[in-house]
Amino acid sequence: MSVGGTEELRTHLRDSHLYVLRGLQDSRARGAAWTNKNITKILIDMRDETRWSPEVIAILMRHRFLSIPLYDKYLAQGLESGNNFAVVAFVARLLKLMLAEEQPIYVEIDLYNTLEVLSQYASLGGRYVDGVVEILEQIRPTLVSELIIPENRMYLPMMQSGICQAKEYDDPPGLPEKSDALFREWLNQFYAYMGRDPSYSKIYNSFMLSMNQYGFLKSDEHISRFFRLCTESCVESASRLASNSSPEYRRNSSVYSYIDAFVKLIALLVKNSGENSSATSAAMKTNLLNKVLGIIVGVLLQDHKLRQENFHPMVYHRMLIMLYVELSSPDPVLEPIVANINNAFTNALHIVRPNIAPGFSFAWLEMISHRVFFGKMLMPPSARLREEEAFAVPGRVVQSWPLYAQLLINLFKFLDPFMRNMDITKAFDKLFKGILRVMLVLLHDCPEFLCEFHYPLCDAIPINCIQLRNLVLSAFPRTMRLPDPFTPNLKLEGVAEINAKPVIKANYVQNIPPSFKQELDAYMDTRTPVTFLSELRGHLQQNPDTGSRYNVRLINAVVLHVGTQAIDAILNRGQVISNSTIKHSSHMDIFQNLAVDLDTEGRYLFLNAIVNQLRYPNAHTNYFSCTLLYLFAEANTETIQEQITRVLLERLIVNRPHPWGLLVTFIELIKNNQFQHTRHSFVHCSPEIEKLFESVNRSCSRTM
Repeated sequence: MSVGGTEELRTHLRDSHLYVLRGLQDSRARGAAWTNKNITKILIDMRDETRWSPEVIAILMRHRFLSIPLYDKYLAQGLESGNNFAVVAFVARLLKLMLAEEQPIYVEIDLYNTLEVLSQYASLGGRYVDGVVEILEQIRPTLVSELIIPENRMYLPMMQSGICQAKEYDDPPGLPEKSDALFREWLNQFYAYMGRDPSYSKIYNSFMLSMNQYGFLKSDEHISRFFRLCTESCVESASRLASNSSPEYRRNSSVYSYIDAFVKLIALLVKNSGENSSATSAAMKTNLLNKVLGIIVGVLLQDHKLRQENFHPMVYHRMLIMLYVELSSPDPVLEPIVANINNAFTNALHIVRPNIAPGFSFAWLEMISHRVFFGKMLMPPSARLREEEAFAVPGRVVQSWPLYAQLLINLFKFLDPFMRNMDITKAFDKLFKGILRVMLVLLHDCPEFLCEFHYPLCDAIPINCIQLRNLVLSAFPRTMRLPDPFTPNLKLEGVAEINAKPVIKANYVQNIPPSFKQELDAYMDTRTPVTFLSELRGHLQQNPDTGSRYNVRLINAVVLHVGTQAIDAILNRGQVISNSTIKHSSHMDIFQNLAVDLDTEGRYLFLNAIVNQLRYPNAHTNYFSCTLLYLFAEANTETIQEQITRVLLERLIVNRPHPWGLLVTFIELIKNNQFQHTRHSFVHCSPEIEKLFESVNRSCSRTM
């Protein structure tokens, strides 16, 4: 038999086995839960060549023949914290296959425990398997901190379970009809009693009796199926009404009647689950909420995959935002789980982020910028605490700030491929303008949030989104009064807050591989080994297939780490940061070496990492401003000086606002005769460039 014939036979044989397994999943046979659990157990006990075959596992996962929670725990145990290198290699290969799917399997929530162990292995600097870190970065966007608040980890399996159950379609005969009849009963009662019973307690109790009679309360599986079927019914009904109606009718609330009734039912179930006075009440409420949100986002992902360009995001947007509004309303019953509610919704939005569900992008952006969601996530938690008092102490962060920062990072990561290829479609242009408006609101209403999370946000913003980055870096605490940067002979040393260290809510050091960090710290302490500087560039480079020859996140982390260590060294000596105290140190040796040794691309990224620290008056702004000016003055070629000028200038020629530290540094560069900026040839290389510098000089002389 020919090779082609053998391959065709294998395909037919594989499909036959899959067909048999699908038959076992039928509710009239063994059912999906029994079949998946037993297939997983058999697979775990198989010989190694089958058990550790990523191609086999990928097929079983793609066709939903595995018990994902059970297999996830097995893989996490098999990794042995990264010590079992064969399993690490298998998991890395499996993840590559899953990411290469035309419609990728959503592994971030399904294999949560496995990814946790793999992340720990990568953070320890394991280099036994190539590409583990790159795979993790593709699956998990840059995390500000843990997306899951540690005490809420116990609830994540419920959301995972909900997502898995949303993919099941083997409902017992008659169950969809029962669910539809029950939901219509709730729909009729809800609108009949609207306005007459604000608590809906009477119809809620009556409906719970009906749910029990229909058998939906006898197991977790049955109530999960009810939620899924109701979600699908809402989607179908609202989509049909919206597509078959006139624009005037679509604006009418009747399109949302199914959704709003379903949302109210979920809210009542969450509020009334568990005894309000019991210790386990909060856990029961949070578990139910996570399960329902998992089902909703699971249905969304399935719908997005099947409908593609015909996907209708309005239904899911209305469902999610109205549910959040319901659960965020002042209520003593829900007060103990406010943080859990924010965490659950952030996790749900993280799972359906624009990279995963592009068709949901506009609705997703509208959700995170909604006045209720925006206010609850970013404003001080106590109504009795005035905003000025809440933000008066640096570092006083609202508990949900890291969660909201993570959502912004998800958004910025989505921009990257479009901006890298300059693929600016009309839809993308509208989305980008919406993002700018959201950032402007943030800058105006919650500048402290941008101050403290500027590092992870700038780390995620594409390198050519200059105005977006300026919006982040222009933030300053509202209790601070900025000195006028155009004051003649303004000296940073004379500004009151200039030696105060800013608060940065990001563990940027974790982006530096442990072995490299050890060498870096050793050189800063002892200036040994002497070969470190010559090898430094190699540590910052990466596989060019990723889109850049340099690891941008690593460069940003190294620049900030070296700078903060230099600041500590200066202050520990009892000195102040100035042009004289930053010189002749191991820290400056590193910066000067990078400025000279890196090529044009690497130097541009390095200089941008420095300019990202030029913000409001603080020790970082002071140190990095002095550093940039020192690098300009000590540059051994005009190429370096030209590139420093370019990095500063391109941030000034975009629309305002401009960061205070950026303005102060550029004004010092062009006004201080020590730098002789106007005498350099690149300033006069063409009439257009010369006019540009003249225009910027005039602007710097007149306005901020």
